Amino acid sequence: MIEELGIRDLGVIAEATLPLGPGFTAVTGETGAGKTMVVTALGLLLGARSDAGAVRAGAKQAWVEGRWLLADPEPIAERVAETGGEIEAGELLLGRSVSAEGRSRAVVGGRSAPVGVLAELGEELVVVHGQADQQRLRSTTAQREALDRFGGAPLAAVLDAYRSGFDAWKADAAELLRLREEHDARAREAEELREALDELERLDPQPGEDAELHERSERLTNLEELRLAAAQARELVSSEEAVDDAPDAVGLVEGARRQLERVAGFDPTLAPIAEALTNAGFLLADAAAELSGYLASLDADGARELELVQERRASLAGLVRRHGSLDEAIEFRRTGGLRLVELDGDDDRIVELEASVDRLGEELDRLAGEVTALRTAAAERLAAEVTEELSALAMPDAVLSVSVEPLDEPTVHGRDQVQILLRPHPGAEPRSVSKGASGGELSRVMLAIEVVIGAVDPVPTFVFDEVDAGVGGAAAIEIGRRLAKLAERSQVIVVTHLAQVAAFAGNHLSVVKGTDGQVTSSSVRQLLGAEREAEMARLLSGLADSESGLAHARELLEIAAERAA
Repeated sequence: MIEELGIRDLGVIAEATLPLGPGFTAVTGETGAGKTMVVTALGLLLGARSDAGAVRAGAKQAWVEGRWLLADPEPIAERVAETGGEIEAGELLLGRSVSAEGRSRAVVGGRSAPVGVLAELGEELVVVHGQADQQRLRSTTAQREALDRFGGAPLAAVLDAYRSGFDAWKADAAELLRLREEHDARAREAEELREALDELERLDPQPGEDAELHERSERLTNLEELRLAAAQARELVSSEEAVDDAPDAVGLVEGARRQLERVAGFDPTLAPIAEALTNAGFLLADAAAELSGYLASLDADGARELELVQERRASLAGLVRRHGSLDEAIEFRRTGGLRLVELDGDDDRIVELEASVDRLGEELDRLAGEVTALRTAAAERLAAEVTEELSALAMPDAVLSVSVEPLDEPTVHGRDQVQILLRPHPGAEPRSVSKGASGGELSRVMLAIEVVIGAVDPVPTFVFDEVDAGVGGAAAIEIGRRLAKLAERSQVIVVTHLAQVAAFAGNHLSVVKGTDGQVTSSSVRQLLGAEREAEMARLLSGLADSESGLAHARELLEIAAERAA
């Protein structure tokens, strides 16, 4: 439950602390005092969208903080821990700020957290019913969800199994439809892929082969020029036959070495130079040997080899045009094979999926039947119990029924169309609450449903905003009594303008508006004794100090105490 709620600079509320605690809390106040800001504050703590316009005029930011006492922290403990927050001794602090520029920040268990975490936690902690939520009851989705909540754990377990089966059936059916629709296109793709892979298999390209072939082509194209240059270089370095007595490089270096060695005894500094010339001679001899080997390696039939190289390059060029590069062609050879295996397996996969869809469909039919049976049984009980509640809510002739009709196609929620129908008085035709219920009737139907469902699926905290819209008199008293009954199992917080409802609250808070002549601000006070009687008189007659109003207020509080007892 929410033990305490703090508000600062939200709407007209400058600063307020709301002691809430267990049971039934009523929040009242004059029109414009900011009662709805209490619901807005709770909405922010539960992840609702922030609005910079809700920040109090002149303030930099609005701030709300709630302190929850958790009887069983387990359902949310893991999510809180994931944010780095802590639950200490069963106490959880949630906070939310909204800046005047529209920026929003959330705090969970003392640590900053994404705002979405507040929404996740809120689903476990609080159910909020405002007028928009009453209108939501007009949707068949909300009506189905209400019935499923009432169905309890047995229905929830079968629904979980059904949804898992539905997801599997839907996925296989979608894949089967896709394979059938794309069968011809996939067959053409397989044929084209097979031809491309056959070509790659035949050519068997190797990484870097295109660069290597380019080098070989350059060599073979210029074979004679290479042969002539290498031969001339060989003769210049170390001539096998002297030409016009011209010395070669080896001979010249050797002659230079001998000249230095002849006089090295006269000057020791020449010895290292002579040694360098000796080494140069060795290097020149090695170069001459390598040139001889190079000349021997030059193919005699270079023209034939060049023709083969050019043919190979032309074949690889075709692959490059089709695939972008030789490396991509080689990668396509690897991945294309896997794709071809997939495409060639289409027929077998179709047969497999047909069997799976049939099998899963049969199981889905079975589970859908179980869901329908459990819903139908729950619908009868829910209708009977809510009708009884409506009688106590000053609708003695109203009869509520819940229809469970088959849909043409299964959905993720089952194969049922759920509608809540209301017959407000004898002789009237039952009509869906989505069309036939007035605002006041819808408020009471929603409250009756929550009271009944709360007995089998309790929620820690209920927040009602204007649940008494469109009602008054005896009906309002019964709404107050029913809220008190709901508060026996859950914390109930109600924003109301009716004294008949507020009278049943164990905790009465009033939003009080004040002004200094220039700025209007509101605060929240907990009302006891005479102050509470005065507020009740104001709600009844518009006058807080009217003797008749005060007498009526005291009488109403006594009636509420007796009926609650």
